Amino acid sequence: MPRGDAVYLLPIRRSAVDEGELAELSSYLLRLAPELPVVVADGSPPDVRARHAASWAGSARLVAVPPAPPGTNGKVVGVLAGLAATAQPRVVVADDDVRWDGPSLDRALRLLDEVDLVVPQNVFDPAPWHARWDTARSLVNRALGHDYSGTVVLRRDAVGPEGYDAGVLFENLELERTVVARGGRVVHALDLVVPRRPPDARRFAEQRVRQAYDSLAQPARLAVELAVAPVLVGGVLVGVGSRGRTRSAGWGAVLMLVTAAVVLAEAGRRRAGGTAVFSATAALWAPAWVVERALCAWLALGWWALGGVPYSGTRLRRAAHPVRALRPAAPERGAS
Repeated sequence: MPRGDAVYLLPIRRSAVDEGELAELSSYLLRLAPELPVVVADGSPPDVRARHAASWAGSARLVAVPPAPPGTNGKVVGVLAGLAATAQPRVVVADDDVRWDGPSLDRALRLLDEVDLVVPQNVFDPAPWHARWDTARSLVNRALGHDYSGTVVLRRDAVGPEGYDAGVLFENLELERTVVARGGRVVHALDLVVPRRPPDARRFAEQRVRQAYDSLAQPARLAVELAVAPVLVGGVLVGVGSRGRTRSAGWGAVLMLVTAAVVLAEAGRRRAGGTAVFSATAALWAPAWVVERALCAWLALGWWALGGVPYSGTRLRRAAHPVRALRPAAPERGAS
């Protein structure tokens, strides 16, 4: 399939060079380069960026990105810099841990013939214990509607010359809502699977509260997540401190919550061919993730009350804007 009107945009920022990580990413970019042009929007310090440029010469064009202003999301700053430096009408935006291949790119670009934004499904490969833990989040998201990916494929005119707001944490949702606010069409392709390399355990731990903070852009979901901790703690306290039927009722509430988490995750695993890519035991990690989110939702709310969640040396208070707030600032395409 012709891809001459498409470009692959990779925003990246590294404070130092990890030789193993750099070698793996360099190998991926070398494989990707024959598929379509690659542009790396690099916000790393000059010495690190120079090392990247030397490693990716012939595979990618680097665009230097200045430090993100305080209160902004560096990834969005990088994406906007990459968009400004390119002209192709179709753009694949991908985190540095995403691993596309030619057939998947072809399918995504075909879908883009009918819509303005394509959101595929990421699956961790390889899958250490913390990746399996985080996979439960993807399964629950699939059961409730759709997951959020580390990569999207979009029409450049779907976001317009102003791009999208960099002052938010949940940048992919902000991008999606900007497209919708401009009258664009979005498809969540749950059966378009794009592998994603998992973070290390330390970064996984750092992401827990930030991922929970994303729910501040989804009030109904946040309300449910905040309600889980009182139910869970109340059930345990009643189960431990009571006797007879009251004790049974307490532990029964805990058991129901655990069972509901597994059932919900399994429903997500069975959607859109998910059983072919998610392991048979993947849903069993859902109770662990639910307990994590029950705690982190309250921590996220606390960070919001203190002025915003810490992120890459700054603080971000807003998770994402509602669509209604974006419409006045994002006129539909073709509007005068």
